Amino acid sequence: MGIVTDLFKRPLVAGIVGMIAGLILGLIFAWVIWPVQWTDLPISSTRADLQDDFLRMAIDSYSVNRDEPLAVQRYNETGPNAYNLFQQIKAAPGKLSQESILAYEQVLQKNGVYVPGGTPPEVPSGAGGLGAIAAVFGGLFAIGVVAAVAFWLFRRPRQTGELTPAQQAREYARAVEKTDYAAAGQEPPIAQYVTSYVLGDDLFDDSFSIDAPSGEFLGECGVGISETIGVGDPKKVTAFEVWMFDKNDIQTVTKVLMTPHAFRDPTYRAKLEAKGELFELGPQRQVVLETQTLQMVATVADMQYGDGPLPPQSYCDRLTLELAIWKK
Repeated sequence: MGIVTDLFKRPLVAGIVGMIAGLILGLIFAWVIWPVQWTDLPISSTRADLQDDFLRMAIDSYSVNRDEPLAVQRYNETGPNAYNLFQQIKAAPGKLSQESILAYEQVLQKNGVYVPGGTPPEVPSGAGGLGAIAAVFGGLFAIGVVAAVAFWLFRRPRQTGELTPAQQAREYARAVEKTDYAAAGQEPPIAQYVTSYVLGDDLFDDSFSIDAPSGEFLGECGVGISETIGVGDPKKVTAFEVWMFDKNDIQTVTKVLMTPHAFRDPTYRAKLEAKGELFELGPQRQVVLETQTLQMVATVADMQYGDGPLPPQSYCDRLTLELAIWKK
């Protein structure tokens, strides 16, 4: 008994025993007392008509954002029936243009995923039990690694430092009080989001899902960088894109918010007018985006221009937008 007591006095032994006990209790809690309840299915497990809608949205979305990895990911997420569905879409494009379908097909061919689908490979008999056991031990190992890392992070000296531009942007967004449309006697929106950009967040591209109160997916909306000015890092953003995708309309509407300098510059206007209708940025300015079934009001909740060597009011040091969406 004394030997056991002496062992537990060692921090390493006590930590390992505590971690194992915690894992056992955690597994009992997660698997027996409070098991996971699955509520959302992957698109590959839904009905064929929903998969068709999803693939059409993916095609239309790629025609706007030209994000090849995302386009391939969405095609793969459709499941083994993706190839057949794509052939049906090519035969009956509906509101999709032939150019957008062809561009999407070329991306699939380029990435080697455009092949006739088939059934998933069968699992060899007897492999299920071994797979389950391996999954359990793999899960235990992963939890152990996470626990060890968490312990190290907790024990190491805490360091203070400045927030990154993306972290600063999230703090600005949290600090904004959303518009209370109901208090103003207006119908409250079905979705309401706040997003912020801070100079230095060169990868700024925020997007949100639009869902009905019942949980039905209606579309997506978001804000991203459209154009920069000058050279060097960080990028000086002179225009932003505000967009909304309506799954029932199978289209994406885009508006371009430009700094006063860019808005008055014919070169920038000619370059950006192909992306969408142009608007000049300004405090509390509002831009309305409408599709067949949705309406979104984008409001400039807060903004500040940069004061560098570039022309006045030519790029944003900070921008916060409120996106409010209603169902028409």
